[in-house]
Amino acid sequence: MKLLLASQSPRRKELLSSLGFEFEVVKIDCEEIIPEHIKIEEAAAYLSELKAEAFRGLAPGEVLLTADTVVAIDQQILGKPKDETDAQNMLRNLSGRTHQVYTGITIKTADQTFTETDVADVILDEITDDEIQYYVQNYKPFDKAGSYGIQEWLGMAKIKSLTGSFYTIMGLPTHLVYKILKEIPVI
Repeated sequence: MKLLLASQSPRRKELLSSLGFEFEVVKIDCEEIIPEHIKIEEAAAYLSELKAEAFRGLAPGEVLLTADTVVAIDQQILGKPKDETDAQNMLRNLSGRTHQVYTGITIKTADQTFTETDVADVILDEITDDEIQYYVQNYKPFDKAGSYGIQEWLGMAKIKSLTGSFYTIMGLPTHLVYKILKEIPVI
């Protein structure tokens, strides 16, 4: 099996490597737009499948892994921030509240596609404006849904509790990836 990871995320690369898989990183150019009719809990899977469909055809023995993470609060999706102000506003919205993190994965072979979503609930402590400014200026979370990374300062200092997989919040539900990849026959 030749595993292809369609993600530029250093976190996803690290996690997949830590699972013991060898893989090649590939790039997919795909406009990630969520149609209005998609339910929030289905958005991450939708985007993951969209990426997989945008990739070239797979040869026998190739396996493609795509993923997408969506942060939601109050039935609203918080994507990647556009700029520093957007990041600060997102973090103010999350401060002291519970939100959901959905990560969808798609694992595709030449003749099969598997898509699953995992969700985690995250409760953040109150975050002051000074802490928000510190985090945004020092960690520049512009490539992260919801404007934060669980593995960074904000996650360490401000997550009061979580229900679900830490790795789902980090951007790759490793337990699902491992299970599906182990079930795919080696060609």
